[in-house]
Amino acid sequence: MNAETVGKFSAGHRGPVLDAGHPGYDEARKLYNGMIDKHPLMIAQCSDVGDVMDAVNFARDNKLAVAIRGGGHNGPGFGSVDDGLVIDMSMMKGVRVDPVAKTVRVGPGCTTGDVDHATHAFGMAVPFGIISTTGVAGLTLSGGHGYLSRQYGLAVDSLMEADVVLADGSFVTASETQNADLLWALRGGGGNFGVVTSFLFRVHPAKEVYGGPIVFDLSDAATVMRWYREFQASAPRDFCIWLGLQSVPMGEPFPAEHQGKRMCILLVAHNGGGAKEAVDAIRRDLPTPLFDWAGPMPYPALQSMFDALYPKGLQWYWKGDFVKSLPDAAIDAHIEQAKKSPTGECLMHLYPIDGAVHDKASGDSAWNCRDATWSMVIAAIAPDANRAPELKQWARNYWQTIHPYDLDGAYPNFMMDDEADGRLRATYGDNYPKLAAIKAKYDPDNLFQVNQNVRPSH
Repeated sequence: MNAETVGKFSAGHRGPVLDAGHPGYDEARKLYNGMIDKHPLMIAQCSDVGDVMDAVNFARDNKLAVAIRGGGHNGPGFGSVDDGLVIDMSMMKGVRVDPVAKTVRVGPGCTTGDVDHATHAFGMAVPFGIISTTGVAGLTLSGGHGYLSRQYGLAVDSLMEADVVLADGSFVTASETQNADLLWALRGGGGNFGVVTSFLFRVHPAKEVYGGPIVFDLSDAATVMRWYREFQASAPRDFCIWLGLQSVPMGEPFPAEHQGKRMCILLVAHNGGGAKEAVDAIRRDLPTPLFDWAGPMPYPALQSMFDALYPKGLQWYWKGDFVKSLPDAAIDAHIEQAKKSPTGECLMHLYPIDGAVHDKASGDSAWNCRDATWSMVIAAIAPDANRAPELKQWARNYWQTIHPYDLDGAYPNFMMDDEADGRLRATYGDNYPKLAAIKAKYDPDNLFQVNQNVRPSH
């Protein structure tokens, strides 16, 4: 590859193509996870599908490693690659709601907040995650779970269609009637099969919810977690609660007398009738909280409630598991490890993935774990890069302690790039051979390998 080749590619690309000499390069290459610092050869910022097709062809023809960036929120840093080409679709952010068909078409650069803003006007939502800065593409392709999952399933359960640029540069649509095997793989199999340039989702009723945090002192965590275990087993589908062990953030609006305290948080989200009465009923069963901010609010307000706490550039190290049960010994282990967290930003969350998620069989989509109760994440976080080794050690120790109580697999978005291949195989279980065969069909040379990589079977 020479200057002429690069110049020809750049001249034919409608969006900017940035290299190390470009004044915007350093800003463009920054990742959400400040622990990861990569230096791509070029960043191709795409304005449309034609740009994406040209970029894929350029990377393949010049034997460049290629990373795909949508919303740019990827934890392990798969949105960039050293000495390769980043296909950056953050400019492709269109959202179109069809209120008659009850669908929304979403560009690959959108965040979940972009979609929530558009769908909220129609009293609808897609079941995405819990942070509105999360990219739609990465969240969806790995499954996608959040406040509405117990009621409406995973994000992939609402994915009806996707436009995809394949490794050979061709453009296809994946739906139930066209390239159905590709749609099956995209529903949880990650970015292994091509570059998704458009998503079509089914939308669901979600306008006003009764939600927010109810926060307890860590000394009450065992009581709260045992209550939560029992509640979850019989909770109505329109009532989601996720549980966290972390610390009360410093600064406003958090009560000054509680800032920095270790806490157990219940984040409630009720999207149905009788919401206040349902939350009041659980209030009566629980210890006295440090503070209780649950109340009626627009769904997008709930989705964006924690955005300011997690700006781009913090140090992050994730470990995850799927969890089926929460025995007393596991609860005790969680609390003991949470007490050792090195910073106030570190956390453990349990997100419910039962209810409607269980309505589908494991073989209905690439997402395999249809019988778990929760998706767990341990997130070690700090603003200071010097604390990275300490963060990694705490998260790994916590995970090693708790993993014997959990299932073998994990949500791929909660796995860093140092997870062994066997961990991914455990995550996909019996679906892995089918995924590998579909990978071989659509990307036989594994061009798209900067991800939680499913290797093609030959």
